[in-house]
Amino acid sequence: MNVELLQYPENPERAVATAARLCYAPVGAKELMETMPEERVKSVLSTIMSSGHFSTLEHVSYTFAVDGVSRALTHQLVRHRLASFNQQSQRYVKFTDDLNVVKPETVAQNEETNRVFDEAVDAVVDAYHKLLEAGVPAEDARYLLPNAAETKIVITMNIRELLHFFSLRCCNRAQWEIRELANKMLELVRPTASFIFMDAGAPCVRGACPEGKMTCGRPYPRVTRE
Repeated sequence: MNVELLQYPENPERAVATAARLCYAPVGAKELMETMPEERVKSVLSTIMSSGHFSTLEHVSYTFAVDGVSRALTHQLVRHRLASFNQQSQRYVKFTDDLNVVKPETVAQNEETNRVFDEAVDAVVDAYHKLLEAGVPAEDARYLLPNAAETKIVITMNIRELLHFFSLRCCNRAQWEIRELANKMLELVRPTASFIFMDAGAPCVRGACPEGKMTCGRPYPRVTRE
């Protein structure tokens, strides 16, 4: 899996603070963006994050390029509806060579299950190629392709949705592949807005686990904002 941060604003936290401060300021957003002291920016952010006034977080978005993930992952990912996605199309892209797949470690670590998995993928790919050679359109031949098929996707989320995404998908209860994606995305965004993303991640980073009897039982130190 490869995750890259393609685009984000030059100063995300100042942009968020500007949007929040505008509601109470006699001057315009441009002036606030340029002149607000850093200590005021931090004060406004502290108020936003502690009070739950998260609408201002929606003014800043991040765009990621993700390669080498499975269709099983992206089927989960696109359920996050407050985001934008563009994915490599199996309708227009023909996989005329070997199909790259994502193999779970639980499969790969056992010789027998590894063999069963590889044989199944080989059979599917062989049938897919035969359909293409017979003149079947790629948009119809793709019905054979497995959830394990590698894909590429571009993701854009605003900060509010990113925090929600991290809360759900960084949790140990999340499926392993999308959890790995979420953790990589968090590693990329945290340095760009360290105050906002200070305690981003699974809910147990901030307090008690909400999973009840389904909890993994792993304790995290609670993060407190200064």
